[in-house]
Amino acid sequence: MDRAVIEGDPYRLIEGMAIAAYGIGASKAYVYLRAEYPLAIQRLKDAIEVAKTYGFVGNNILDSGFNLEIVIKKGAVAFVCGEETALIKSIEGKRGMPKPRPPYPAVSGLFDKPTIINNVESLANIPNIIREGAGWFNGVGTENSKGTKVFALSGNIANTGLVEVAMGTTLKEIIFEIGGGIPDGYKYKAVQIGGPSGGCIPESEIDIQIDYESLITVGAMMGSGGLVVMDENTCMVDVAKYFMGFIQSESCGKCIPCREGTRRMLEILERIASGKSNETELETLERFQSVLHMTDLATIIQDASLCGLGKSAPNPVLSTLRWFRHEYEEHIYERKCRAKVCKELLTFTIIEDKCTGCTLCAIQCPTDAILGSKKHPHYINFEKCIGCGTCLEVCNFDSINVE
Repeated sequence: MDRAVIEGDPYRLIEGMAIAAYGIGASKAYVYLRAEYPLAIQRLKDAIEVAKTYGFVGNNILDSGFNLEIVIKKGAVAFVCGEETALIKSIEGKRGMPKPRPPYPAVSGLFDKPTIINNVESLANIPNIIREGAGWFNGVGTENSKGTKVFALSGNIANTGLVEVAMGTTLKEIIFEIGGGIPDGYKYKAVQIGGPSGGCIPESEIDIQIDYESLITVGAMMGSGGLVVMDENTCMVDVAKYFMGFIQSESCGKCIPCREGTRRMLEILERIASGKSNETELETLERFQSVLHMTDLATIIQDASLCGLGKSAPNPVLSTLRWFRHEYEEHIYERKCRAKVCKELLTFTIIEDKCTGCTLCAIQCPTDAILGSKKHPHYINFEKCIGCGTCLEVCNFDSINVE
């Protein structure tokens, strides 16, 4: 969303930064941009040069005696650099890792100088607020969450892309009126909001207003403004595992609760989604106790992590546990994935009446688990089957049944 603002109207950001810098007496401003956004970088560079030409950036701006230099700092892909103190370290040329606070950046920030840090979206709002007044901005939104918010709609939804809505707009309005609803006739199941460390909101809470306070009540947060819609074919255990895998790989590793806690949570999720093969009695017991372990781990990670990213890391697991606990229990006790996503929990069988004995599935099976003679119905050896789903993909006669 911030990239779209820079690509579409970089002058709003430059003006907002100039006003903010003047307000605190700063003479240098940095825009931290991912190097993978070349169009945004080039347009911002061009806009800064134009602003310098007209005297809006540089020395003695508009004969005011105020100086401002704007520097573009290109960063690599690092989720942790979204945390303000890690971002500061990266700009300084060091490894992007959070640091304890206090002192806060406003006291001792970039190069030990007082520093304020804001998102592009926040700074780009400043010019219009100054021009139109606080009353104009406060006229939109809820009592405690003012203005508008840009969301990136993606996932199982008809209309994907960026949408700007007033604070207080309901989730249902965003999904079904703006987003066009769920395609192909499937039912809405949940939405992941707030980025990788956000939370999932189920169908029962679809009428919730989108504002900072309301989202917290359902275990979610505004976060980066990502909004991933999921339909009934989504496995919520798999969703939690996916996001936890991302968070674990992006942990900077500085503090033990985040580094080790997210790793243990990912291992538990992988164990829950695993099949029966070669499982010992101890491993079976660990699967049964997994949910309790995850809740305890989540509390420790939230309380003891160094930065905000670590503290919010358990959100995908906690929110799916809260609203979709029955799916976890099905995975653990029944070894069943109702969405048929967790392949190790699926059972593949061949429907004899539909099988023509073409042998294509037997040829493609990586473990030689499909047996039978040509032009006669085949069958699957469950001891050899690894649940890869290759037979389902190659069968031309819909003779593979999945449960």
